[in-house]
Amino acid sequence: MDKRLTEEISVNMAERYDCTECKKTLYGQKYILKEDNPYCVECYEDLFSSCCEVCQKLIGCTSKDLSYKDQHWHSECFLCIKCSRSLVDRPFATKDDKPMCIECYSNEYSSKCHACLKTIMPGSKKMEHKGNSWHENCFSCNRCQQPIGTRSFIQKDTNNYCLPCYEKQFAMQCVHCKKPITTGGVNYRDQPWHKECFVCIGCKQQLAGQRFTSRDDFAYCLDCFCNLFAKKCASCTTSISGLGGSKYISFEQRQWHNDCFNCKRCCVSLVGRGFLTSKDDILCPDCVKDI
Repeated sequence: MDKRLTEEISVNMAERYDCTECKKTLYGQKYILKEDNPYCVECYEDLFSSCCEVCQKLIGCTSKDLSYKDQHWHSECFLCIKCSRSLVDRPFATKDDKPMCIECYSNEYSSKCHACLKTIMPGSKKMEHKGNSWHENCFSCNRCQQPIGTRSFIQKDTNNYCLPCYEKQFAMQCVHCKKPITTGGVNYRDQPWHKECFVCIGCKQQLAGQRFTSRDDFAYCLDCFCNLFAKKCASCTTSISGLGGSKYISFEQRQWHNDCFNCKRCCVSLVGRGFLTSKDDILCPDCVKDI
C-alpha cells in the first residue's frame, strides 16, 4: 500500500487546521487525510500503520506496505523464506502463511510428473490417476503419443492408452461381430464374445449369467432348447429337459416326468415300482386286478 503524504500549502489564517487526534496545528506541516479527516504523521502511524511480519517494526508512511491475507511487510522484508530472494513484483506461494518464491515452493511441495519426473509448477494444469500426477502434455497415450486429456483411457502395465490404441493393440475381437471387446466380455468354448452378442440362437435373449445349453455348436436358452429338442411327457405333454440332473422315466419310446409317472386309475406313483400297461395307460398291479 502506497500512502500519499499531503503538505498544506495554503491555509486561511483565520481558520485553524488541526490534527484530528492530537489537535496540533497542521499549518506548514505534512499530514494525511483518512476519510476526510486530517492527521499528523505521528498520529496516523500510531493509529493506522501496521507492523512488519519479519522485523516487527512499524511500516511508516514513507515506506511501501505490502499486504497479503492481513499480513504486512516492508518491501525490503518481503523475501522468500527459503532462498531470501525478493518477492516484490514476483509471483509467490505460501506455506503455513510464510511466503516462498514459486521455484522454492515447487521444489519443496509440488507434485512430480510421473512421466518426465519434473516438478508440476503451481497454477499449471495437472492430471491425476491412482495417486500419480502428470503434466497435461505428459499424460499421453503410450502408443500414439497424443495427450489423453479428459478422454477415456485404459491403463495396462503402468502405461496409459487411449481407447482406439488399446483396442488395436490388446483387445480381443468378438467371434460374432468381429469388433474389439473392451469390457464385459464372455468366454465360451475358448472364444471371446461381447455380452450383447452371446445370445440364444432361437429367441435372441442374452445368455450371460443365465443357464443355457448347446446343440450343434449353437447356444440355446433352456426354454428354446426344450421347445425345439426335448422329449414330451406322455402324461402332461410338456417338455422333459433332462437338464441339471432332473430325472425322468423312459419306457417303450415314451417318457414321463417323475411326478407324472402315476397309475392312470388310482394316481399312485409308480416310480421304482412294478407296473403294467393297458393300451396307452400305465397301471399299478392292484388296479390291473380290477379290470
